[in-house]
Amino acid sequence: MRQLPETDRDAIRLAQDPKFSRWLEQVTATGGCAHPVHLAGSSTTVDATTGEIIHHYDTRDEPGERLLVRCRNRRASVCPACSRLHAGDTYHLVRAGLLGGKNIPSTVRHRPRLFVTLTAPSFGPVHRAGELCRPRRDGGTCEHGRSLGCGTLHAPDAPAVGQPLCADCYDYTGHVLWHAHASKLWDRFVIDVRRRVASSVGLVQSRFARHARLSFARVAEYQKRAAVHVHVVVRLDGPNGYQDEPPAWGTANLLIDAVRASAQRVRVRTPYSPAVGELQLRWGAQLDTRTLHADGDGPDDDAVAAYVAKYVTKGASETGAGTDRSLTTWADIESAPVREHVRALMRACWRLGGLREYAPLNLRAWVHTLGYRGHILTKSRAYSTTYAALRAERAHHQGHVDVPDAVTERQWRYVGSGHTPGAALIAAGIAEDLAECRRHSADARQQGGGVHDAAART
Repeated sequence: MRQLPETDRDAIRLAQDPKFSRWLEQVTATGGCAHPVHLAGSSTTVDATTGEIIHHYDTRDEPGERLLVRCRNRRASVCPACSRLHAGDTYHLVRAGLLGGKNIPSTVRHRPRLFVTLTAPSFGPVHRAGELCRPRRDGGTCEHGRSLGCGTLHAPDAPAVGQPLCADCYDYTGHVLWHAHASKLWDRFVIDVRRRVASSVGLVQSRFARHARLSFARVAEYQKRAAVHVHVVVRLDGPNGYQDEPPAWGTANLLIDAVRASAQRVRVRTPYSPAVGELQLRWGAQLDTRTLHADGDGPDDDAVAAYVAKYVTKGASETGAGTDRSLTTWADIESAPVREHVRALMRACWRLGGLREYAPLNLRAWVHTLGYRGHILTKSRAYSTTYAALRAERAHHQGHVDVPDAVTERQWRYVGSGHTPGAALIAAGIAEDLAECRRHSADARQQGGGVHDAAART
């Protein structure tokens, strides 16, 4: 008799459990999370005045005496269900700062707003897509005997795109150190933009905060060449952020001039190393600044929010620029399923991490991200709402409401994470069903909106 695979046997075992329906409710409540956290414990809510118990919950009544909660991982490669939720939250967070909503006034859409892309500098020529790669009339070779040009028309998904023409000429050291200092470069860029806006209207920088505030949300994205570039939504507000209108002198053109000047001027010096020397790091020459207009002339606000949300869920592995797991040994680097260009960056990161002068950078802990140590998404405090506020709003919508004048005592402990093979199969099915329902709902809303618009036009 043919034996069932382990996954099928495990799924059947779960389905035959007397508490299967309750377990299924828990998995559905997590949205089909691929790696749920298992908690054991209890919570008791009592009336603060009378001491009466309003609600009591204990996991001893649950399947396996545990409660499953979302892992909340943003990476689609790790948990598709939680990444979709995170992308939705990011979309609303960015959109609220563009159009208002979520307790943000709708007047923000009429303020000076930009969508800016800052890139990494060149560390050596790489193959490009979309046009003749690197045609050279004079031909020629580098000192390693490799061609300095390439006349091929590469498809966007061609394996050569993003790879250096000569790996021996490529500045892997500069690439890794630029990643390691990218967050510091960003901080200095923001400070310099404020300084330039202030000086252009006759203010000293120390008094800029009394008149205006620079609010932003930025997301980091890996390019094909495995270098990070940054997409930023920038808004000029009054002193209290979204609560205040900007001063009369605050214009989009003023902001564009400051952004362009700061992108060209800002520098960060690396610590001196006998092996490397001292490098001056800067933004790349490619800079894109687009004004976001309230009348719709230019990039669409919803499209910008969706663009940012899309990249928040992408890990380094999905862009071919690293892995989503930490690499702790040289052997891990050699066996990682990455392109040779990326592996060379990992090796450089490991070697530089062993130098005493770069010890504060902790590079070996960031080999899997090629030395980049920043968050994928960051925002200024006064840009818009927060992830915590969005989660609280969702919990309220789902009926999880705090009882007034009540005190809740919670006792929880971590007891595990993840799924068994059969449970993972069932959870994946639930996640896909929920995603399909959301797609159908979105299509229905779009069709309904189209009918409404057509009726309005007639």
